[in-house]
Amino acid sequence: MSEFELYDLRVETVLDGRTPVCRHIEGESFRVEGETLVFPEGARVSMYALAALLPLLPAKQRPTDPADWMSTDAEVACPDPHCGGRFRVTRVGKRRFTHDATTGLPGERGTPWWQS
Repeated sequence: MSEFELYDLRVETVLDGRTPVCRHIEGESFRVEGETLVFPEGARVSMYALAALLPLLPAKQRPTDPADWMSTDAEVACPDPHCGGRFRVTRVGKRRFTHDATTGLPGERGTPWWQS
């Protein structure tokens, strides 16, 4: 049974004195656990900002070389060029997965990871 690890992530809104144009609230956050986005009660994220973040999150979950920019650069800008909002992506822990719990290949499927 082949296994692999992914980082859980915390994605937090940071302004650091910059003025937001979009609805960005300093400190508001969500988590990424496996393939799941977990939002605390009442948290909101702009769908445009989320669209800018989504392609980077799977790469941020994977182990990378310490010198790789994916390991060192933690902030993603809001896609609105006039907005001061940023999103800090922090690796907060590791989660172990098995291939058969995450694949859809017939004959290799096991119990989905979120049910085990």
